[in-house]
Amino acid sequence: MDTHASQETETGYAGPSARLAVEGRATVIAVANQKGGVGKTTTTVSLSAALAQGGARVLLIDLDPQGNASTGLDVRISSDEPSTYDAIVEGLPIAQAVRATAIDGLSVLPSSLELAGAEVELVQAMARERALARAVEPARAEHDVILIDCPPSLGLLTINAFVAADQLLVPIQCEYYALEGLTQLMRTVNLVEENLNPGLSIGSVVLTMYDARTRLAQQVVDEVHGFFQDRAYSTVIPRTVRLSEAPSYAQPITVFDPESRGAEAYLALAEEFATRLGIAAFDAKRATRVAKETKAAEIAAIEAAQDADKRTGDEA
Repeated sequence: MDTHASQETETGYAGPSARLAVEGRATVIAVANQKGGVGKTTTTVSLSAALAQGGARVLLIDLDPQGNASTGLDVRISSDEPSTYDAIVEGLPIAQAVRATAIDGLSVLPSSLELAGAEVELVQAMARERALARAVEPARAEHDVILIDCPPSLGLLTINAFVAADQLLVPIQCEYYALEGLTQLMRTVNLVEENLNPGLSIGSVVLTMYDARTRLAQQVVDEVHGFFQDRAYSTVIPRTVRLSEAPSYAQPITVFDPESRGAEAYLALAEEFATRLGIAAFDAKRATRVAKETKAAEIAAIEAAQDADKRTGDEA
């Protein structure tokens, strides 16, 4: 961590209070960290799924050209189908591009490869930093929360997310260089707050990839909690194999393995998150029950298909 960051750690984060949307309109949360490999997309996908399983109406906006949040929820589109690109560059209404997922209450505005060129195209656009904010505005009344999965950079796409957002959620991994680059992120947030989106702040921080076997991990937890204080969630996300495996099955962890440590952590995070944002529709017990029922139904369907195949083979 550089000297400037060390000085800030001694005083703590002093950004504006976390802003919430007015009643009846979704709070928009940008999930951001320009440092890659911190569990940003895993957190966006898993938190969105847990919130929806608890009864909230959730929209996930995939703003990363890699599209991992979309595929992590098994949402795949062809080149001629509308995506985030069409919403922010072409001005297409979000409602015409949003896709449903296998989880009731959770929808996705999917990414596409075209999004990689969006920053270049937006350079010439009027009010280029506000393209996403304009697109998101009509969707606020139809959801309880909108989560934006930002790219791992501080380019124009991420600036668009910061302008559209009410606040930021920053995943920080429990590693030696956990706070590396965080100073740059905070400077960017301050610039956006001063010039484009008054009141924007880092509303919350979640620690990810926690390994209880190492003393360093706990030191990072203590340091981050000391710096961000009550903005840091109590729930800490563990480093687990099941969390790493879930994306390859195109499922969030709460669907892939709802009884795993990773799923339990994200369900607990969803409860904290919903409490802070005042999402009345969310029920923590419902989230846990739905997660388990969904997995049980999936297993039953697989077993039924296997039995049917076996009977067909026996009859032949």
